[in-house]
Amino acid sequence: MANAFSFDSLNKAQREAVGALDGPVMLLAGAGTGKTRTVTCRIAHMLEKRIPPSEILAVTFTNKAASEMRERIGGMVSKKAAEAMTVCTFHSLCVRILRGGIDKLGYKKNFSICSHSDQVGMMKQLLVRKGGSAEKVKPDDVLSAISKAKNKGIDPQDLEDDYFAMLGVAYQNELRAQNAVDFDDLLLLGEQILREHADVRAVFRERFTRVTVDEFQDTNALQMQLLQQLVGAPYHVCVVGDDDQSIYGWRGAEVANILQFEKFFPDPRIIRLEENYRSTHAVLHTANSLIRHNVGRREKILRSTRPAGDPVRIIAMPGDDQEAEFIAEEIMAEKGAVGRVWEDFAVLFRTNGQSRKLELALRERKIPYRMVGAQSFYDRREVRDVMAYAQLVASPDADVPLLRVLNAPNRGIGQSTAVLATDWSRENNHSVWQALCDPNFTDQLGPKSATAVQEFVATIAGAKNRVEIAKDNPADVLDALIKEIEYLPWIERGCKTDSERQQRGEGIFSVIDSLRKHAEKGKSLQSFLDHSALASDREDDDLEKKQGATLITLHASKGLEFPIVFLVGLEEGFLPHTRSIAEGTKDEERRLLYVGITRAQDQLTMTYCATRIKWGQETGCQPSSFIGELDDEHLTHTTYDDILGAEPSTDELENFFGGLKGLLDDT
Repeated sequence: MANAFSFDSLNKAQREAVGALDGPVMLLAGAGTGKTRTVTCRIAHMLEKRIPPSEILAVTFTNKAASEMRERIGGMVSKKAAEAMTVCTFHSLCVRILRGGIDKLGYKKNFSICSHSDQVGMMKQLLVRKGGSAEKVKPDDVLSAISKAKNKGIDPQDLEDDYFAMLGVAYQNELRAQNAVDFDDLLLLGEQILREHADVRAVFRERFTRVTVDEFQDTNALQMQLLQQLVGAPYHVCVVGDDDQSIYGWRGAEVANILQFEKFFPDPRIIRLEENYRSTHAVLHTANSLIRHNVGRREKILRSTRPAGDPVRIIAMPGDDQEAEFIAEEIMAEKGAVGRVWEDFAVLFRTNGQSRKLELALRERKIPYRMVGAQSFYDRREVRDVMAYAQLVASPDADVPLLRVLNAPNRGIGQSTAVLATDWSRENNHSVWQALCDPNFTDQLGPKSATAVQEFVATIAGAKNRVEIAKDNPADVLDALIKEIEYLPWIERGCKTDSERQQRGEGIFSVIDSLRKHAEKGKSLQSFLDHSALASDREDDDLEKKQGATLITLHASKGLEFPIVFLVGLEEGFLPHTRSIAEGTKDEERRLLYVGITRAQDQLTMTYCATRIKWGQETGCQPSSFIGELDDEHLTHTTYDDILGAEPSTDELENFFGGLKGLLDDT
């Protein structure tokens, strides 16, 4: 086989990692240290050493990561060898284990795997049978409690809540009756079969003599136990991860798996990848100064292979409007610089609600953007419903928004009435609205449905007249309409948590507030609707397929990098999040900020606000306690007012005129 890779292209620590093929190995791979390249070179090196590809197993967390790794290895070695290896997720590995021997646990070999919607359907039926529909218990709440228990190795019958425990037992019995397993069962039963059946364990230990686990900081206790069953002496296992980037504790990830690796496998060789190829020295120095405040971590210091670069900026903002507008203006100005493209820019935030003002500021300036890891504000259910009502007030003949909210909130107009109205409108070449207004149509309905339809028509027509005839402010009309139909209490009844209820309320308020600002500029309701005409539907969170600046949650940004990063909302209660202060998980919030900082390649700006609008109320904010932990050597602290008041530098003027010339050339 041709030399698959060259040792010369690797740094000292990477060479050591690629050469360490035997025994337990832990690669502590810091952010931007070439982790994926090192892992793929290490696997290519195994093949050079004549380790059969069929004995190599690499486990990742997502199908996307698995196919990327397989492709990269295929690029280094022969396609045939890459195909003979097993690169898969924990769940698909367990399916392989169970297909071979689930009958030993009393299941039939042709078991089926329940999807999430199958689980919800099953739980809904159980709730009806067990009186839960009267208790207003949500299927997802029960399923989530069962899932957490399973991953912690607790039997669902031992759940603290007696009613949930009873449902947990009924749910497991129902799964068994259908010869089905859910996603958590795959891991549980996979681990159980290896632990209890030496013959099955021997088969898999012989089959996979070399095991690599990527993103090891994201594994939970159950996955660790599975790994221990899978890997026997002489323990040719390599785990790759970074405890400083462990940010999924809320999903059950155990940072202890990295911190206490020696407890699970004897005398591991620990190799630290600390040379960072991504960020400037200024960015890394700032990140290092933050993360060292976490106690009990594996010591490592990221070193940049790049020059110091621009200092990291921390900017105090008066409020979130100015924060959003400042960032949008900076992106416009920087885009004018040589060779910059929209995709060079990213804005990172802690919670989904923070994206709305940023989206508006970018839209106003026609800056293309892509949303990742957060539902776009305009995709949220309550926003789409309220926008649909606004569309009806402007033009009731629009069928799509009308059908969307015909029975939202429930007003006794069922699916069958909607179908009848749609059919009638097609036959008579009318809109659905015209059908609902026509006595020839409503006479076909039962008395209850007919009354409900008439009330709906009167409500919308009344609102339309207020805007068109009385010339009332459309925001006031929409606000009154939403209150009259009791939309908010209806949607709140379907919320699982206080924060979801709050988010729904804020979403409704935001639409009405935006409409009010629009109307104050003397613009019509229709122009507001045109302005908000929604961007096309989101595809999966696949960045490469989309264009524009990136708006992304901190959690979703892990593993990505951008030349210019804005990290917003560095306030106590946002980052660290209020919940983490109460639950004592502030270390994880610090790691989350560390992940955010280390996404930046060339420039990093962090902002905090003196006030934010929450629930339509201006709320005072405190700067994040994390700011005080950052070393000032490569930091500049400044304020919004200072920047606006400063004279433009020669560079800025050159950039501005260069950008202007670029725009003129483009047009």
